[in-house]
Amino acid sequence: MLDLSKNYFELFGLPAEYQVEIPALRERYRELQGAVHPDRYAAGSDEEKRKALQSAAYVNEAFETLKDPMLRARYLLSLHGVDMELGAETTRDAAFLMQQLEMREDLEALRHTDDSFDTLGEFMDRVSGMIKALVSRITVDFETPSKENLEDARETVRKMQFLNKLFAEAQAVEAQLEEEFG
Repeated sequence: MLDLSKNYFELFGLPAEYQVEIPALRERYRELQGAVHPDRYAAGSDEEKRKALQSAAYVNEAFETLKDPMLRARYLLSLHGVDMELGAETTRDAAFLMQQLEMREDLEALRHTDDSFDTLGEFMDRVSGMIKALVSRITVDFETPSKENLEDARETVRKMQFLNKLFAEAQAVEAQLEEEFG
């Protein structure tokens, strides 16, 4: 069974860095899941079955965290002693917040335009580009995890949360438009 006291990076045999090779992560995930899959222990004792289930759940949680840029950043911050309260933190950047309000208004207006699909695609590309810019910025913050850089990373995560939510809302609008105009 797995050592569940290892952090996610140790579990996957990766350095505790923000940049993660996703193909290597996926490959290691398949290896770990193959080793601990509960079906392998179907004939085992209740204790073995329980440990296999715990291990499989831990591997799944670790994989989902490490493959997602925002979750990975939050996890790395926690490893550096910076805990973020889920849903309780918001950016202090007033200009960014104003931009988010305007973008939400733009998204709402997209529902009622003649070229909704094209405009929505451009909107989603814009949001995706903003997320990529934040990922680049946070990568630099984690290269030298000083107190100041970790606080910058924390602020970046706050902004990523907004943009991820906005992107998900845009995807929901896209699905709604596809359903309406299918």
